Amino acid sequence: MAMESDEMRDFTGLYVLGALSPVERAAFEAHVATCTDCAAEVLHLSKVAGVLGQMAPQVEPPRALRDRVMAVAGTRGPRLATMGPVRAPAPPRPPEPELSIAPPSLDVQPKGRRSVGPLLAAAAALIAAVGLGVYATQVRDRADATENRLREASVRLEDNAKQAADVRRTLVGAQSELAVLTAPDVVRVELAGQAAAPTASARAFWSSSQGLLFTAANLPPLPAGQIYQIWYVGAPAPTSAGLVRPDAAGRVRELFVSPPSMNRPTAMAVTIEPAGGVNAPTGAMYVVGRL
Repeated sequence: MAMESDEMRDFTGLYVLGALSPVERAAFEAHVATCTDCAAEVLHLSKVAGVLGQMAPQVEPPRALRDRVMAVAGTRGPRLATMGPVRAPAPPRPPEPELSIAPPSLDVQPKGRRSVGPLLAAAAALIAAVGLGVYATQVRDRADATENRLREASVRLEDNAKQAADVRRTLVGAQSELAVLTAPDVVRVELAGQAAAPTASARAFWSSSQGLLFTAANLPPLPAGQIYQIWYVGAPAPTSAGLVRPDAAGRVRELFVSPPSMNRPTAMAVTIEPAGGVNAPTGAMYVVGRL
């Protein structure tokens, strides 16, 4: 019976176990004589089949079970009653293949067939490496996203802190202005523009106990290195109230603390002085008002 090589390979296990018909056995042995692959597999399976009978553990049956079995055997026939102890038949030994060629060396890999063990190990290592790479990428992406969120939160917190500080300063300034405006001793002073700034104007609210609230409009731009200085005009000499720098539109709104132990002034004026201010007015007056 002619068989292809792949069909013969499927017969190796049946051959080792002695399960082939005589015709199949003869055809397989003729094939093994010329096929190193099948010969190597027969040798390998023969070693495995030799230990199959020793794999099942030997168990001593209970004596009561043995007595019942023997009693039943005695009722079935006198011949069984006279038989000796029943022993389990030994597992059949696989027939040795009758090969007319020397078996190939087991340390030589059969042609055309490769062990899948190294391939599986390599595949597992590759899958693990890819999985670790993907996991590391995901962890890095999550870390970057978390860092970005923390940075954005930090920026928002800083902005909120700045806004809160601005609100506090505005609130404190508003409370201080309100204290001046509602002080029992507050005096309102209207300051008119002079020859140096005819369109300029200013207004002051002065309280000896709460301070000075000064506002102005249309003040001319300051020359380089100079600043506007506000003066309390009175005896024995003018006293500086503070320095101001108007915005691009010439507007000013500032709050100052009144000098302690200052006599009641009779007027207020604004001059342009060197940056940093002076102890006594030296420049032309830009706005002037009497109390």
